[in-house]
Amino acid sequence: MLDFKLLIDGTERAGSTDVWQDVQNPATGEVIGRVAHATRDDLDLALQTAARGFAEWSAVSNWERGTILKRGAALIRDRCDDLALMLTREMGKPLREAKAEVNRSADFIEWAGEQARRITDVTMQGRQPGNRITIETHPAGVVAAFTPWNFPMAQAAKKFAGALGAGCAIICKSPEETPASVLGMSRALLDAGVPAAAIGVVYGVPAEISSYLIPAPQVAKVTFTGSIPVGKLLAVQAGQAMKPVTMELGGHAPVIVCKDMDPVATADILVKGKFANAGQICMSPTRFFVEDDIHDVFVSRFAEMAGKLTVGPGEEDSTDMGPLLSERRLTAISELVEDARQRGATVHTGGQRIGNTGAFYAPTVLSDIAPDARVMREEPFGPIAAIQRFDDEDAMLGVANGLEFGLSSYVYTNDAARQRRLSDRLKYGVVGINDLPAHMPEIPLGGWKESGYGTEGGQSILEPFQKTKVVSHR
Repeated sequence: MLDFKLLIDGTERAGSTDVWQDVQNPATGEVIGRVAHATRDDLDLALQTAARGFAEWSAVSNWERGTILKRGAALIRDRCDDLALMLTREMGKPLREAKAEVNRSADFIEWAGEQARRITDVTMQGRQPGNRITIETHPAGVVAAFTPWNFPMAQAAKKFAGALGAGCAIICKSPEETPASVLGMSRALLDAGVPAAAIGVVYGVPAEISSYLIPAPQVAKVTFTGSIPVGKLLAVQAGQAMKPVTMELGGHAPVIVCKDMDPVATADILVKGKFANAGQICMSPTRFFVEDDIHDVFVSRFAEMAGKLTVGPGEEDSTDMGPLLSERRLTAISELVEDARQRGATVHTGGQRIGNTGAFYAPTVLSDIAPDARVMREEPFGPIAAIQRFDDEDAMLGVANGLEFGLSSYVYTNDAARQRRLSDRLKYGVVGINDLPAHMPEIPLGGWKESGYGTEGGQSILEPFQKTKVVSHR
């Protein structure tokens, strides 16, 4: 049994009212620890500490901040085995996926450290003789970050990276279901030399924490990754307080598979992408539109390969797919599949829970799905592949673009003209052409429509956490 405490000013502490919440291993249902809940008094302390941390950290030179962050990335990599094992136990993903997440987290921190060394001011001549104008870049201040449980370390890492690289302090409201990952990463950053006051990690009742942190005068910037409904609520709170916000929200990614592709080889590729992290990825391929000529072969092969996946505890080497996060997620997935089944969908494989211990659900492949089935309209966030045939490209695109989601989309064709046409017409922030791109540090990620606004990552990873000052001198 482990205690996962609040991290404030470099010290781990219980909440002031000593309220705790159990943390479970989703593969076994066993309680592996408990996480502390923050009260308003705890949040006040975190805010006061972060304000002090911002003053201290922002005074460090850009070059030295880069050095410290790159040192932190190296420490995260050195501790990969231990961090990954805890990540697997709290979230359920296979250990190899957890190790990849830890290393990607280190990549984000390292990338931001490199970008920190490139922060520059721009000076230009004014219109009048003797007038010089300088455009200065400054850190925004204290950042309130809200992160999800599906990639608890990597999603936090990109926010820590951008905020700390820019010179900000950060208070991260980490998920109660997966508290260990962010604490482990934070410890590595503190050991690398980030001031203790510049990093805070809190847990508790999400609505209570967000409604208190966002309007707090110390907070200058809000960043959130999560669902569209929660994102809208936080955006309203931030708007009322005139706080800038970055939102990376849900997705329901269409995958267009055209008739010139080899249906067997394409299915083999897409099965791996679909069931990674048990489908609990906002960029996961979810709605498959397969051209009529190859539809039947594609579905047959996809179902065959999905049915061969080994589902089990993430710590076992043979596991291809781990459990869902919780019993609540099991219920949600079961309801989506049953709704589709009742509306006439064909279940080719899966469609049921596996066993009675742990939150395991079989990789599920559906076809012949009614347009009004919930799985075609709601983000499944689980191991469901919903496959439909098409023979009319315009009609298919109308369906593919017809939801409020606009995060990621995928096109599989070797026809160069069709690649360009489909890419241009898809209303999504990411289009993968014969590829399933992951969110790497060098790539900016942001959604269109209701999947959010603003981007994180890429050459501009620091920009969401910076503000501009114009100094005109005569």
